[in-house]
Amino acid sequence: MSEHATSPQAPPPTRRVSARVGAIAESATLAVDAKAKALKAAGRPVIGFGAGEPDFPTPDYIVEAAVAACREPRYHRYTPAGGLPELREAIAAKTLRDSGYEVEASQVLVTNGGKQAIYEAFAALLDPGDEVLVPAPYWTTYPESIRLAGGVPVDVVTDETTGYLASVEQLEAARTARTKVLLFVSPSNPTGAVYPREQVEAIGRWAAEHGLWVLTDEIYEHLVYGEARFTSMPVAVPELAERCVVVNGVAKTYAMTGWRVGWLIGPKDVVKAAANLQSHATSNVANVSQAAALAAVSGDLEAVARMRRAFDRRRETIVRMLNDIDGVTCPEPQGAFYAYPSVRGLLGREIRGRRPESSLELAGLLLEESEVAVVPGEAFGTPGYLRLSYALGDEDLVEGVSRMQKLLAETAETAEAKG
Repeated sequence: MSEHATSPQAPPPTRRVSARVGAIAESATLAVDAKAKALKAAGRPVIGFGAGEPDFPTPDYIVEAAVAACREPRYHRYTPAGGLPELREAIAAKTLRDSGYEVEASQVLVTNGGKQAIYEAFAALLDPGDEVLVPAPYWTTYPESIRLAGGVPVDVVTDETTGYLASVEQLEAARTARTKVLLFVSPSNPTGAVYPREQVEAIGRWAAEHGLWVLTDEIYEHLVYGEARFTSMPVAVPELAERCVVVNGVAKTYAMTGWRVGWLIGPKDVVKAAANLQSHATSNVANVSQAAALAAVSGDLEAVARMRRAFDRRRETIVRMLNDIDGVTCPEPQGAFYAYPSVRGLLGREIRGRRPESSLELAGLLLEESEVAVVPGEAFGTPGYLRLSYALGDEDLVEGVSRMQKLLAETAETAEAKG
């Protein structure tokens, strides 16, 4: 070999996982729930407030519809990617019955749970660099779905002083020339906030005036309490309907989280585009689950009312007990089944020889010392808070918060002793 020859250059290292997918964070709520279940399986008496999952079984009439579907040969085959025609019709009828929004079956796309509906809606609407206004605290999946679709989430931060409600003024301050979509959620996960009708109207009119699209997640529509009332934005602001996508599903209302049936409703061109995407991604939703969903949305709301009464009772209990903890401020949620207390008054205090400086550290301490699993506010875009789902049994709820009270009372005792 010539003395001037050079050895071949090694190829540049390749990325094993794409930057797009590698940047996705694991669902914090599912991660907390998985850790709690693993500890329970190992014999630890962990009480989990992590997952937003009703503790009730799916109503019997829905289960029986699924059993019958299993025996029906036509459900053993592929069906239309956009959903069973009879289910799409039933969802349109249910939407008119429950929210007053009149749509056609062709405006409905049945999806594998609400998460797929959210992603497909953003994928159908967003081009790279388009911005989406996301009121925070937000559910962990929203910003990840936006990024996967090429969009840019823009946080609009709210807090307990306004009941976690975003104002038109805040939204306008965040709007830029790249803003294309407003994400609107009421009742809210994680805060339980419910926007009054007049505020829904004001925000909807603002969005319409500026030519924005609105994606509104209505999955907790039936879970409202006290004087609060659910308002569907395209009903309150009809002129917005042609630029509005509604996301919903059976998971929360009918205790069907594991059945994986959601849907989106929107203008026909958007629904067709999302259906085309789904035809390549997953094809049809499992037919047995669709048959179960058909029974759910076609039936009455008696079972839903029973569950709501239980959630309401638990809501009052958890808010009272959390507010009894020195350093915790918990506004009363008006919907869904979550409490979202501020724990900023606890940060920096000594607890069993440690000083948690963040809600993430505090959540870890609660799991280790009290065997209580909660989700830290960092997962929802607002550090300094915790999310606790009260969709668990009454006894577990009281026991879990009592453990928190006992542990966190030590911070006050320590402060008194040092004073």
